[in-house]
Amino acid sequence: MTAAITALQLEPLGPHFGSIVHGVDLATATDEQVAAVRAALVDRKVLFFRDQSLDDDGQVTLGRRIGELTASHPVVGGVDAAHPEVYALDSTDNGFADVWHTDVTFMRRPPLGSILRSVTLPPSGGDTNWADAQLAYESLSPGVRQLVDGLTAVHDGTREFGYYLAQRRGGQGNEWDGEIVTRLDPVEHPVIRVHPETGRRGIFVNPGFTSHIVGVSEFESRAILDLLYAHLTKPEHIVRHRWRLGDVAMWDNRSTAHYANRDYGTDRRVMHRITLRGDIPAGPARA
Repeated sequence: MTAAITALQLEPLGPHFGSIVHGVDLATATDEQVAAVRAALVDRKVLFFRDQSLDDDGQVTLGRRIGELTASHPVVGGVDAAHPEVYALDSTDNGFADVWHTDVTFMRRPPLGSILRSVTLPPSGGDTNWADAQLAYESLSPGVRQLVDGLTAVHDGTREFGYYLAQRRGGQGNEWDGEIVTRLDPVEHPVIRVHPETGRRGIFVNPGFTSHIVGVSEFESRAILDLLYAHLTKPEHIVRHRWRLGDVAMWDNRSTAHYANRDYGTDRRVMHRITLRGDIPAGPARA
């Protein structure tokens, strides 16, 4: 842990990852605090901040202090014309995330990280769970690690967002990585990703967007993916957050997956998310 991180008041949620950050007002944080938060994001992977007063403007300003912002989503428009960077996840408009996933892995350059704040919460339920992809990889048996280190997987956003792009956006999405998104071609990423800042390896497949593994049979692909998914989401690899109004969560998209519980019936849940521009995932061979 670096000196910058030790300057923060961190309450660990687990022995390996996840922390509540105390004593930081994200709307007025100093440059030193922002740098410490950025370092802690890599080290602890998911951070939570209570009793914050951010609105859409403040969330965007915070994101720009931490990194370069992307559009709200490759396909889904921003919350309004003034905030094209803000993605509204509204349960009344199919804004659910009740499948394990890592954000936007169906693009060649997925986000570095995400910043999510609560806007409207149900009376109960709607918790979010995060899985530590690096801890999950490191707790695989050596033989399985050797098997998956050299594999490549296909990620496809068409299943989730193809209809939205065609029907609700008229075939034209947002600008992502310098190009306007007009189609969601499948992309290939390493099954095991090497974190560009730490060199640690983590599982980089997810049920939300990964369709299959390249170069193996359909049966083998499903068996390997099911093994990795089951291992990734073991309880000892997970932290769970119970939301309150004023909460902000921040996570490293390169080393985590997450799942939002859809257990609140017809009550409304609205979350606003921004994402930070990332890099092209590299596997063990390229790293």
